[in-house]
Amino acid sequence: MTNLAIAADGLRKSYRDKIVLDGVDLAVPEGTVFALLGPNGAGKTTTVQILSTLVPADGGTVRVAGHDLARDPDGVRGAIGVTGQYSAVDKLLTGEENLRLMADLHHLPRREGRRRAAALLDRFDLADAARKPAGTYSGGMRRRLDLAMTLVGDPRVIFLDEPTTGLDPRSRRAMWQIVRELVADGVTIFLTTQYLEEADGLADRIALLDHGRLIAEGTADELKRLIPGGHVRLAFADAGLLDAAHRIVGTGTADPDTLTLRVPGDGVRAIRELLVALDEHAIDVAGLTVHTPDLDDVFLTLTGPQKEPVR
Repeated sequence: MTNLAIAADGLRKSYRDKIVLDGVDLAVPEGTVFALLGPNGAGKTTTVQILSTLVPADGGTVRVAGHDLARDPDGVRGAIGVTGQYSAVDKLLTGEENLRLMADLHHLPRREGRRRAAALLDRFDLADAARKPAGTYSGGMRRRLDLAMTLVGDPRVIFLDEPTTGLDPRSRRAMWQIVRELVADGVTIFLTTQYLEEADGLADRIALLDHGRLIAEGTADELKRLIPGGHVRLAFADAGLLDAAHRIVGTGTADPDTLTLRVPGDGVRAIRELLVALDEHAIDVAGLTVHTPDLDDVFLTLTGPQKEPVR
């Protein structure tokens, strides 16, 4: 049986008369990336705050890294790390000083704290800037330092709450690589993100939260299969070929301006039969592209209209 890094059953949270989480169940296996997606105000940050002991739940049971959240919050805190939406880096301190400060907060012996700080600076490609004030770092460097500070305590579960918000594509991909390396070392990552391609590329499993409830969960491919809309887009050299292809196929939508025919279906068999039918009538296809539903389609189709935001 797979060991769970996070197990939540019936998680509930309200602020006055606003229900933020309405019976959320989570099961996150150890050594995996679990992504929680949802519109602004869906309850993602509140979920992270509860699981990381920052705010109490109103109901439900939770175990994190084997520790009961209600009975042993200190045990949970000793096993986790949190990197929030906004950097916790002290910009007046150097990168090295920030890491040594974290080592002191974790009550590490002085020599071990220095050793761990040096190792993390090297691992996150910050050694050359170790003695420069963090305020002089680029956004990507600060985010790497922020995550390095989280790792000083050697956590087995890390909550990353929108860790790449505001980063350029190169810095974002560098952060993705760091996440993959952490998981390869056996660390569990609980990720919230607004970048759907980030979840698609990193997450072993994805859950979609909307208005405080989980409305879908599975691998990226499983979620994509929930949504119709796959199609083949055929391009032709002239309008005559386009019209002839449309008549032969008997379905789809022709676009005379782009000389393309959009035909529902994206399976291998459907594509093969389509091309064979056109070939039998000597209809040359100038180009073919296949569109399958992506996480954007899943997100937009499954999430309801946003109303007034919650936390």
